[in-house]
Amino acid sequence: MVLIASAMLMVVMGVRQSQGLFVSPLNTSTGLGIVSISLAIAIGHFIWGAVQPIAGAIADRYGSGRVLAAGVLAFALGTALTPFARTSTGLILSLGVLTALGAGAASFSVLIGAVGRSVPPDKRGFASGVINAGSSFGQFLFAPISQFLISTTGWMAAMWSLSVVALALLPLTRFLRARNASDHPHGVADGNASGTDGPSAQNLRSALREALSNPSYLLLHASFFTCGFHITFLVTHLPGEIQLCGQSPQVAAWSLSIIGASNVVGSLIAGWGTQKYRSKYLLFWMYASRTALILAYLAAPKTALTFFVFAAGLGSTWLATVPPTAAIIGKLFGSRYLGTLFGLTLLSHQTGGFLGAWLGGIAIAKLGDYTLMWYFDAALAALAAVFNLPIHEARINPRMKLV
Repeated sequence: MVLIASAMLMVVMGVRQSQGLFVSPLNTSTGLGIVSISLAIAIGHFIWGAVQPIAGAIADRYGSGRVLAAGVLAFALGTALTPFARTSTGLILSLGVLTALGAGAASFSVLIGAVGRSVPPDKRGFASGVINAGSSFGQFLFAPISQFLISTTGWMAAMWSLSVVALALLPLTRFLRARNASDHPHGVADGNASGTDGPSAQNLRSALREALSNPSYLLLHASFFTCGFHITFLVTHLPGEIQLCGQSPQVAAWSLSIIGASNVVGSLIAGWGTQKYRSKYLLFWMYASRTALILAYLAAPKTALTFFVFAAGLGSTWLATVPPTAAIIGKLFGSRYLGTLFGLTLLSHQTGGFLGAWLGGIAIAKLGDYTLMWYFDAALAALAAVFNLPIHEARINPRMKLV
């Protein structure tokens, strides 16, 4: 199940994280303007986040298989329809709504929720790390493939090709059909506030009420919001930044690919680290490192090597924040509603993502470069690091460490 979930996320997130490569050719072909295209992508990131808790709740109640299948179909259809969009409204509906709805239903909350109910509590962090590594490997794989397809066949044929690849995921959804935690030897009917997986009478409404009144959960939302801003700004506008610095589209593609490759390692280390160290400290150092990297990048000469080194540094923590974030939620509330509660943190993440993509487009249109966005991004990363320190997280039980 872990490997299948990882493979699904590899394709879905690999395609999504390569969207920035389509901004320039899409703008040249349609003349819609960077701000309109950035707005469509921004709406897509928000909807991707908004559907996460809903998809997670449906999967928690009725099972993951059908939710994932519906998501794959919507994702493939939206990707296939995007080349036909010739207005801002059409682009928002195809790329910003339909594609995002599908990707959200076939993404982290449903996949991590399904697998989280199938593995022992002490292995959930590592399992999340493996799944997350699939997402990063997808970016490593699909960024150069997408750029190659754009260069050789045009951006429209590239979109259609990615749609066909997405459809190939449908047979995998049948392997993730378990309805609830009681279907698995390591699962349970409900979680509870102590972070254990013992039975309780808690329903979804009371679980949500408890979570939303928990300061640690809210601090986790705040830090994940800034993470979403950071990642979406970069994945959408890093190709444009590289172009402004006089580098080729191939440098942009390989930079995105290096981010993905680095995060494969980062995600696995983060997943392993959740079983040896408290997750809030892992998150603190990840966000703090982003601040340092951005400031170092601003001071460095804008050569291809600089972008490759910057990408490698960013990639080490890119989506490696997911395993410790999911691990903290599991510790606080158990596994019964993990899909729903983690989905809500992803909504917070993608609210930040909406602003990162949209404000980046406005910055380049109004100011001519991304300098102000870089400094704002660094400040938010520093705040995210600080937000994690007050989180109340149980200490690691030495007997639960991965041997």
